[in-house]
Amino acid sequence: MSKVAIYYLAAINVIAFILYGLDKLWAKKGRWRVPERSLILIAAAGGSIGAIAAMKVWHHKTKHNKFRLGLPAILLAQIALIYFAVYR
Repeated sequence: MSKVAIYYLAAINVIAFILYGLDKLWAKKGRWRVPERSLILIAAAGGSIGAIAAMKVWHHKTKHNKFRLGLPAILLAQIALIYFAVYR
């Protein structure tokens, strides 16, 4: 895997983690929220590890099946894609 890909994945996961944390904070304060679609999209864009970690740390979106089941499914698909891209 190239350095650019590794840097991208590191950055997108940090962004996902922070975005989920901000959404939780804003939810507690009754402020504007990050749309669920955006949270899912950032995970699908490579930030699934950061999103899952944020769910565990912030206890956010843990009751929603599309997050509780969807994020691990996205992560498994991403692992499969990386595997096939590297070992093909």
